Amino acid sequence: MKTSRRTLLKNSAAAAATLSLDWRYASAQAETVRIGVIFDHSGPFAAGGSVASSIGTQIAIDLCNERGGVAGKYKVVPVNADSQSKADAAINEVERLINQEKVDIIDGVYSSAHAVPLAAKVEQQKKILWITTAVATAVFKDKNLKYVFRAQIHSDQYGQAFAGFITENAKAKLGVEPTAVKVALIHEDGPYGVGVAAADEEYSKKAGLNIVMREGYSAAAPDLSALVTKLKRAAPDVISHVGYNPDITLFLRQARESGLRFKMLIGAGAGYSQLDKLRATFGKDIDNFCNIDPVPAQLLDPKKLAPGIGELTNIMVERYKAKANATDVPPHCSMGFNQTWILLNSVLPIAKEKYGGFDAESVRKAALDVDIAPGGTIQGYGVKFFPPGTQLSGQNERSTPVVMQNAGEHISVVYPTNIRTQEPVLPLPKSSVYSM
Repeated sequence: MKTSRRTLLKNSAAAAATLSLDWRYASAQAETVRIGVIFDHSGPFAAGGSVASSIGTQIAIDLCNERGGVAGKYKVVPVNADSQSKADAAINEVERLINQEKVDIIDGVYSSAHAVPLAAKVEQQKKILWITTAVATAVFKDKNLKYVFRAQIHSDQYGQAFAGFITENAKAKLGVEPTAVKVALIHEDGPYGVGVAAADEEYSKKAGLNIVMREGYSAAAPDLSALVTKLKRAAPDVISHVGYNPDITLFLRQARESGLRFKMLIGAGAGYSQLDKLRATFGKDIDNFCNIDPVPAQLLDPKKLAPGIGELTNIMVERYKAKANATDVPPHCSMGFNQTWILLNSVLPIAKEKYGGFDAESVRKAALDVDIAPGGTIQGYGVKFFPPGTQLSGQNERSTPVVMQNAGEHISVVYPTNIRTQEPVLPLPKSSVYSM
């Protein structure tokens, strides 16, 4: 049968349309989201929580991809980098990710000493820096950042929690008014330590606590015996220690050897959140020490959180234990997972569907749209970023830390009171080698 020219053209047009639709569908299915992921996989920060954060981050990416990817259809491809516990290496790696790997989004960053210069550099290039772990308030304060975001808590909140916990328990547990509690603040001298110690000092003074000493030191110091001697002279009831990993181990060992005594030691995340590593070195010596950090998700009551959050936590916990061959899951795993999950599931779908892509400008706009109520994340807090033009532009205004206490081989929440899972043990029991 002879085919007319009109029929031929009609069929050709239909075939072309079908081919075009098929191509667009295949293209959409094949589209991926490439994200730079940077943590310290080597050097002292690795054991201080950076590796745990990186594992939590990868679990979030894996789980997102298993569910189809961002918005159920765009697979996430991480481009990993090791900042080696060095600021210059972190800067070089981020420049490589942006300029050579051509990524628009950088996720991760453990150290505040890295976050401060990285925030300025990424902001200048108008790319997205999505901070999972670094806490220094100085990263954001008065910088009016537009492309840098942090759902994580910031260091000023450590000071609020420290002073609040001591003030609340001074009379009930120590038998004295807050003004009679002698406090020593010791810290590594980078942005993380300086930021937390400044907040500790500010809020302790507001609470009327008696600050008898504040001393900084290098996290790479080979000897902290002089610091221990000063503490013995000051004789504080409570020590706030802001450190990483090797320096915490060095301090506790030299404090024990020299006979330093106190009623309570309160850490501020980092090395104090790596309970398994501290316990491997000090055993029961660290029992009943406290630590301030975002809560490990597994300690929260899932019934008080949004539907499905408890299931996410269970998956994260099971996978972390399998990947790390660990019995306990540190807070840093929750930080890496939580912040990355927020990016992948609450920000990037809006960036694509509302603003047209995964480019930095679309992601920036989408992040400012995010409005997660308290209870809507695995760490309990909600998410709403301070907008440009505010003092902490880019910081989550709904983030909250907790005070935890080492209870044998596990940890429990002891502050705030409304969500605590254990009555605080204060002062240290007489059985402690550090007890007064």
